[in-house]
Order: sequence, then C-alpha cells, then structure tokens
Amino acid sequence: MELFKSSNKTAPLAWRMQPRTLEEFIGQTHILGHGGPLREAIEKDSIVSLILYGPPGTGKTALAHIIAQRTKALFISLNAVISGLSDIKEALKKARDATRTILFIDEIHRFNKLQQDALLPDVETGNVILIGASTHNPFFSIIPALSSRSMIYQFLPLKEDEIKTLIERTLSDKERGLGVCTIEVAPDAMDFIARMSDGDARRALNALELGSFIIGTTHRGSYDIELAKEVLQKKHLYYNEDEHYNTISAFIKSMRGSDPDAALYWMAKMIEAGEDPLYIARRIVICASEDVGNADPRALQTAVAALEAVESIGMPEGRIPLAQAALYIAMAPKSNASYSGIENALTAVREERTKKVPSHLKSAHYSGAQRLGSGIGYKYPHNYKSHFVIQEYMPHKKRFFYPSEEGYEKIFKKRLHKRRNL
Repeated sequence: MELFKSSNKTAPLAWRMQPRTLEEFIGQTHILGHGGPLREAIEKDSIVSLILYGPPGTGKTALAHIIAQRTKALFISLNAVISGLSDIKEALKKARDATRTILFIDEIHRFNKLQQDALLPDVETGNVILIGASTHNPFFSIIPALSSRSMIYQFLPLKEDEIKTLIERTLSDKERGLGVCTIEVAPDAMDFIARMSDGDARRALNALELGSFIIGTTHRGSYDIELAKEVLQKKHLYYNEDEHYNTISAFIKSMRGSDPDAALYWMAKMIEAGEDPLYIARRIVICASEDVGNADPRALQTAVAALEAVESIGMPEGRIPLAQAALYIAMAPKSNASYSGIENALTAVREERTKKVPSHLKSAHYSGAQRLGSGIGYKYPHNYKSHFVIQEYMPHKKRFFYPSEEGYEKIFKKRLHKRRNL
C-alpha cells in the first residue's frame, strides 16, 4: 500500500491526479463501463487474477490503486523493475499468513521466466490473486501457465476528448491539481496537447505541469499554442514489440491491398519510431515476390535496388528509395502465383512419393555417364523452332504453377496454355 500513499504536493502532477474511485476513472469504458464484469468484480471485491496490458498512461496502475483502496484483502505491491526473486518469496510468504491476498506486480513483463514460475504455485492454489500490469502483449511476455490462469484485459489509448476532460479536471482541482494556480489554457493549446499526447494521460499531464512551471517562472500570460508546442516538441510514439509486429503487418497488407497512402503512413510510423530501415527494405523485397511476382517482374528489381540503396546511403535519405519501392509495389498488378507455385511443389515433395529424375535429364558431364544411360535422348530446346520441344521433364506430370490474368503473367498464361495443349 505504501506505493499508493504518495499524494503530497511534491509528487508529479500525473501521480497526484490518479483517480481515487471508479467514478473518477477516465477511459477504458469497454471494460469498466457500468454493468461490465470487471467493474462489477471490483465493486463487489471479488476479482480473480488479472493481466492488464496496454500503452503507458492509460490507467493500468491507476486501476490497481482503486482496487487497493476498495479491497478488504491484504494488498501487496511489487515493481518488477526493482524487485527480485527474494521479494517475490517474501510477498508469497506474507500471503500465506493472510486470509486473502492481492499481489499487484507493475511492469510484470520485466520478470524473467524463473521469476514468473515462482508465482505459479501460489496463483494456481489461490494463495494470491495476481494483478499484473504490462505495456507488452502478455501472449509474448507472460509465461502461458500464468496468462492462462488470468483474465486478460487490454487498455486502449485515451481518446482526445477524454484527455481534454482530464486536463479540465486538473485545472479546476485545488487539492491535487492546478486549481490554485488559475492557469488559463487556450482551446487550441488544449487540442494540441490532447492530440500530441497520443492517448497517454501521463504525457498530457506532464506537458501541463511543465507549461505551468514555465508560466510561473517567466510570468507569461496564458498557456497558449506556442507554449504547448515548446513543451511538446515532438510526438512520442508508443512502439514496443507488439506494435512492431502489428505495424509491419499493416504495412505489408497495405502494399498487398494496393493502397499507396496506407503503405506510406505505416512506413512513416516505423521510420519515426526508429525501426531498422533494412528490416523495412527486406519486407518490401519479400512482398515484391510474394504479392506481385511475375505480374510485374520489375517490382522485385525495384525492391532489391531500394535495399541496396539503404545499405549504401543510410538514413534519413534512405527513406526516399524505401518510399519509391513501397509505392511501386502498392501500384503494381498483383499475383501470388510464384508463392503458391513453390508452396504447391513443396507440399508434393513433402507428402508424396519422391519422383526420380528421368534418365534423359540426368547429368551426362562425367566419364561413364552414357554407360548408365544418363543424358541419352535429351532434346536441346534451342535446336528446335521457337526454342521449344515436347519432352518429358517430370514423371507423372502434375501442375503447380497457375499464372494469373494480371500484368505480365497474362502473357505467361497464354504461352503456357498453348504449350500445355501441345
């Protein structure tokens, strides 16, 4: 409980303004709305083990604060950043001496497998009710044995109007907020803070606190848009492992779906978040083959050229060839025939009886090859009209490649149809 008792005036504004009740809680209405199961469980003090995950500043720790105030159970809190295995053992020992215990672990994803394993027996037997808060997807960061025994709730970034509500409440709160300072925040400045905080309540309140300090020390008039831009010089992007995979997925699917604007947006997000540009380039190369293929063979050439350009010139200039390649692929005709063809062939190799190489296709470039019949009867296509001759290239012929009607593959399809008919 000591974790939650600091409400003095020297504590950061974001800490002081944490909600004390569910009624004060802003955001997460999808899980904390009236009549919802989680809200009901908290109000009745009957919660089960929970994993709360989502971006910073969305209320995970604040909700634990509210549960701590409401529950009649022993409430023990740990922070995984500074706690070790001995702290876990001590907390579990206290829990065994109590009737009912809630163990809150902030940043639980920072616990390694050994530390998480140490929690498992007591969670499984009900000795403790676990509440874990994490900015990482629990399916990546929490061992399956713990996540499967917990209800998992995803916290979403706050909406802009929710951030504004929080700012207005802070400005009027004389006990914990800035009410005694009588700071006037211009409407456009408030809009700017709400937008640039990107759903992070803590970032919004930090910007409000810093701006109020500047006003107090420089005697500026009001919190205007210029001050807001000065305080929030650059938008902070939440970009963890979960966002990494989700954003690259959106990028690839936008190129595949022929949406150049979406492809540029997701690429820009990755670049701004500090994603490895070579990783982006490699994904463009893969998309060029998998989703464009021979509908436009130049897509792969463009993608490989972009990869080489980024390796050569680096960033930030490398963003230009990356954008060029992504746009080319987004606008190119699409076909996954190359991808499907190799997958079909691999399935046949893996699941069917292996076909032997016909004798006339075997290598004849060694002494004694003819004595084994290797290469005998092979017809050299360039000796025939149109550089094509009918002969067997695979026993028990089976089709794997089905060219599309898109782009250059339409020519492939027409040519292949003619030859197959022969």
